[in-house]
Amino acid sequence: MGFQQGLSGLGASAKSLDVIGNNVANANTVGFKGARAEFSDIYASTFGSSSNIAGIGAKNQTIAQQFGQGNTTSTNNPLDIAITGNGFFRMQDPTGTISYARNGQFQLDKNGFIVNNAQLLTGWPVDRGTGQVLAGSTPQPIQLQFSNIGARQTGGSGVTGAGLNLGLNLNANDKVLPATTAFSSTDPTTYNYSTSATVYDSLGGTHTQTFYFRKNVPPATPTVPPTSTWQVHYALDGKDVNVDGTLGAQAAATMKAGTTAAAVTVPPATAASVNAAIQAAVATDNTAGATAVATAAATAAAAAGATPASVLAAAQVANSALYSSSSITFDANGRPIGMPVGGTNFTVTAAGLNNGSNGLNFQMYFDKSTQFGSPYSVSTLTQDGYTDGILTGISVNKDGMVQGRYSNGQTRNVAQIVLSSFTNVQGMQPLGDNRWAESSASGQPLTNAPGSGSTGLLQSASVEDSNVDLTSELVNLITAQRNYQANSQTIKAQDTILQTIVNLR
Repeated sequence: MGFQQGLSGLGASAKSLDVIGNNVANANTVGFKGARAEFSDIYASTFGSSSNIAGIGAKNQTIAQQFGQGNTTSTNNPLDIAITGNGFFRMQDPTGTISYARNGQFQLDKNGFIVNNAQLLTGWPVDRGTGQVLAGSTPQPIQLQFSNIGARQTGGSGVTGAGLNLGLNLNANDKVLPATTAFSSTDPTTYNYSTSATVYDSLGGTHTQTFYFRKNVPPATPTVPPTSTWQVHYALDGKDVNVDGTLGAQAAATMKAGTTAAAVTVPPATAASVNAAIQAAVATDNTAGATAVATAAATAAAAAGATPASVLAAAQVANSALYSSSSITFDANGRPIGMPVGGTNFTVTAAGLNNGSNGLNFQMYFDKSTQFGSPYSVSTLTQDGYTDGILTGISVNKDGMVQGRYSNGQTRNVAQIVLSSFTNVQGMQPLGDNRWAESSASGQPLTNAPGSGSTGLLQSASVEDSNVDLTSELVNLITAQRNYQANSQTIKAQDTILQTIVNLR
């Protein structure tokens, strides 16, 4: 029986050398999982006393892959993805066949799909309307869209509390402007502070909205508890906003014009000359607001006993009443009170913009503002609109979320990569190309988001190296070689014995 034992030993040693050689050959293969040959002994019969039965050799029981974690190496490709922990990438070929891989060397194909060796990476899609991941749905190949994402007007997110948020500190020690000083956006002496924000219309057009803050005269009888109020006026792209949502130039018509001031301060000024100066100043402005200002001035000039000052004051009052404004009231602790829950509405009509958009209509929130005895400062200025943008880059989070970065500064969730785990990973069927398939021995895949269930997390711009320990494999190679030589000696010894018997003749 020595020949059979030695021959089986040679076969076992050869199989061991095959496995070791394959491990060594793939020591630099990304995502490769090493294997080991496992053997069992062979007996010709199980009857009788076991002490009288000699084994007849060894056989290869199985080749068991070792799915231990490989080292992680950083790369410069954001689409290189390493799995740290359990799980496999769920891959799909163009015919819809599913396979599983640990090789995270991904790139984009010409259609925007994330691929590896013509295999498409799959994940859960994202609802484009809400941006929410459709978790639990059937995983689909992940595809990036390179088309423009479009614009969103300020206030268009539909999120309560969005729109425009402005938080600032208005100095409690600042001067109070008398009620007789009419507001004019072109005259810095008629307001205390101003600041600007960029807002967007439905076409993604940018507009500069300016806020003018004016400290109001306190009431003759102080309130209990004490309060302080600031008036807020608005302008858009350098034009004052009327209460009806149109844009005008009332301040420029009645306050900025030098002829108006001269008519009042340079003798001999009369009510008629002031009225004429105002009429001339607003002649080129056809807005309803300018017409109202001119009408108020003419009415005052026609009144008995009219003076230059009374005519100008009438025009100023009419002018100020046309501005869109709101107010912020602070308590004795410098905190805003009585703020509208839904915010303060800001509207400019489509006709006011006249650029093909549907105008502006959003809520403004000042609830983060304060009034302390410290210098004026702006602490918060956000709004939810943006202009159009194109895809400029992508990133992958540790939880598998694939995000696109766009030229307008926005990020969009594209999909969430899923990972599949198996009860018996060694029962998976190797397919080559660093892929495995489900089998009856592996059990069905358990598909989850990275970090959920028994799956690990992802690390972008990294790859998982082969888990082969080259030093150990070289030592194993020497051992397998010695085993092969020893088994050949068994055959040689048996041959010598038989030759001796033959020579007895």
